[in-house]
Amino acid sequence: MIPNILSIAGSDSSGGAGIQADIKAISANGGYAMTVLTALTAQNPRGGSRIEPVSTAMIRAQIAALRADLRIDAVKIGMLGTGAIIAAVAEGLEGLDCPVVLDPVMVAKGGDRLLDAEAVAVLRDLLLPRATVITPNLPEAADLLGRPEARGADQMLAQADALIGMGPRAVLLKGGHLGGAESPDLLLGAAGPLWLKAPRVATKNTHGTGCTLSSALATWLGRGLPMAQAVQAAKRYIGGAIAAADRLSVGQGHGPVHHFHAWDRGTR
Repeated sequence: MIPNILSIAGSDSSGGAGIQADIKAISANGGYAMTVLTALTAQNPRGGSRIEPVSTAMIRAQIAALRADLRIDAVKIGMLGTGAIIAAVAEGLEGLDCPVVLDPVMVAKGGDRLLDAEAVAVLRDLLLPRATVITPNLPEAADLLGRPEARGADQMLAQADALIGMGPRAVLLKGGHLGGAESPDLLLGAAGPLWLKAPRVATKNTHGTGCTLSSALATWLGRGLPMAQAVQAAKRYIGGAIAAADRLSVGQGHGPVHHFHAWDRGTR
């Protein structure tokens, strides 16, 4: 059965990240995408100019409408924006029995903060303990922990272990910010550490990689794969999407990855 995957995130008007990327990634990995919109953004591949949060009443109404009639097999949570929205999402998911993938979107690529300190505290208290797996990059992990950013494998392992102490059942810590010829990610959960390394692709078109990876992971968990296999499947997918990104021509800045690379005859 095709799984129903719920994305709770903000809109990216350029289509490369957020809800738009989530819908593409969920569809490309064999799921049926449903959405709860948390914010509107005005942005293009060169950056964003405006963010407007959706009201908490509307967020609650969206979740309630879906739960009243649809089976939800997995949830991906992305950009939330405020402590009030985080609380509304946590309340709306209460009692829902399915995998929850939390991508803690806290800082935009341009460096602008998307969550203030108070909202980060609410995220720690209400959503990290609810998550099946969280998927921070190194700056986001450091922000959650109040520590300097990890600079190597030993520090990544220590920070992943500290994040497990905050309540999620597993952590997929993305090591792309380390630089080097490979991009090392670390999955830490009940089965112990698993390192996943992939060659770094030389492209500037990496907008939405975090959204895309977490949505693919939610889809594979919703399809019933165990955590390690689901992470490996999601990693293979995002690797292919990044490798094919330069086949797209979307704007002048950091363009999106190619979500439907498997169906593009030119990339087979």
